[in-house]
Amino acid sequence: MPENPTLVQRVLRHQLLWPVLALLVLLLVNVVAKPSFLDVRMQDGHLYGNVIDIMRNSAPVMLVALGMTLVIATRGIDLSVGAIAAIAAAVACTRIIGAGDEAALSTAVMAMTYAIVVCIVLGAWNGLLVSVLGIQPIIATLILMVAGRGISMAITDGQITTVNNPWFSDLASGFVLTLPLAFLVAVGMVVFTALLTRRTALGMLIEAVGINPEASRLAGVRARTIIWTVYGFSGLCAGLAGLVIAANTNSVNANSLGLWIELDAILAVVIGGTSLMGGRFSLAGTFIGALFIATLARTIPNIGIPSEVNYLFKAVVVIAVCLLQSPKARALLRVRRPGAPTLVKAGSPA
Repeated sequence: MPENPTLVQRVLRHQLLWPVLALLVLLLVNVVAKPSFLDVRMQDGHLYGNVIDIMRNSAPVMLVALGMTLVIATRGIDLSVGAIAAIAAAVACTRIIGAGDEAALSTAVMAMTYAIVVCIVLGAWNGLLVSVLGIQPIIATLILMVAGRGISMAITDGQITTVNNPWFSDLASGFVLTLPLAFLVAVGMVVFTALLTRRTALGMLIEAVGINPEASRLAGVRARTIIWTVYGFSGLCAGLAGLVIAANTNSVNANSLGLWIELDAILAVVIGGTSLMGGRFSLAGTFIGALFIATLARTIPNIGIPSEVNYLFKAVVVIAVCLLQSPKARALLRVRRPGAPTLVKAGSPA
């Protein structure tokens, strides 16, 4: 009978081991470079410090990566999330400026509602191209990735649009229970998604579509509906991320807002252990991956890496983390235990 694995063996085999260790190593590097890095202080009833800034800055990537996780689980990809984020910010900011009372709470709520609805529709458009028309996900979402910037530029007339609404800016700079509101919104979305996918059949259906679309279809799973749903959800998450980014600066620059955030989101998903081949996914891994990306962005200037090579440094670190998670890479690095039996081919002398 096979032996039950010990607690240590279960920990060493857990898919979150390497992402968590990588995050802890990054924090250790920062502490070595700056001993006060982890210091947190209370000021005006709110917590401040590098750790709090990492939590706040991780919110946009965490939101986008959350939607990306479900899309990737269905063997898809969404390259349009950055453009959708820019559209959300453009819609919200132009609605706030065009309102009668720019600083009112109702103005902020209505503007953000319009933006989210638009983003869900755009996500559903991607789902239509992929699930109904059968266009490859990378091509279908590339269309909106390119066109979306133009749409956001048209909404803002090509200008940097600045707003003055304290309720809107609180989405990025506000605090609840001493913690950043943006981070709490992202965590709330993660918890909501976890409940939706792990406490209902939705998660199993998403994995079934990703593992074998044809087999799931024969089993009666409506793959088109599932794919449509995850792309619409990805649009929702991207829209929320765009609102957080715009609220952070109280403005929208359609050319740069959310630029390349889709790459950070994909990296966060992969670092978290979700396979790009589809199937099983890990929301907890995506959460850790987003924190890792935000911590890495904070680490680069903290240890004195020149801005000219920060993308190269980021790529090297991400590759190292992905290799540590790869079973094949770990097998190549594993040293054979002394006394382990050596396999001898049949017909060869012992």
